[in-house]
Amino acid sequence: MAKLIFRMNLSLDGYVDHQDMPSGPAIFRHWTEQVRDVAGGVYGRGMYEVMRYWDEDRPEWSAEQQEFAAAWRNQPKWVVSRSLTSVGTNATLVADDVGAGIRGLKSGLVGEISVSGPGLARSLTELGLVDEYQLYFQPVVLRHGKPFFAIPPPPLRLVASDLFGDDVVRLTYVPA
Repeated sequence: MAKLIFRMNLSLDGYVDHQDMPSGPAIFRHWTEQVRDVAGGVYGRGMYEVMRYWDEDRPEWSAEQQEFAAAWRNQPKWVVSRSLTSVGTNATLVADDVGAGIRGLKSGLVGEISVSGPGLARSLTELGLVDEYQLYFQPVVLRHGKPFFAIPPPPLRLVASDLFGDDVVRLTYVPA
């Protein structure tokens, strides 16, 4: 059975906004490894549309960016949306009965399934489907964006903390 993990970069004040979030080489390398190693990713519509940037090669990309793009394209993706009518390569649209769809993924896969998008994480948290929360704190204060926790999470227990590079801290929690 797969484990559903909500993991994202966030500011010190708890916001997610990829337009204003720095990404140093250590954390970028970590995200490439994460995308490469998971059984798949579940994306909300908004986060999926942000990540579609990686679907097409761009001549200005570094070798590291090309490596991330290749990992992103190879990752199986499930996109939760009631407004989209189609999704890109290696992606499946989940429009109806999200709870049953995600439960099916968890029971049918082995390993980790990443959840991307605070709105989607809120819905999956309400359904009791998120097994782990990984908060990657970046050394910035944004004062805007979407809050990492769109609703109060269930009671949580800290199980790990890790440092990436000189300035990104990951705190890992599980429901208590």
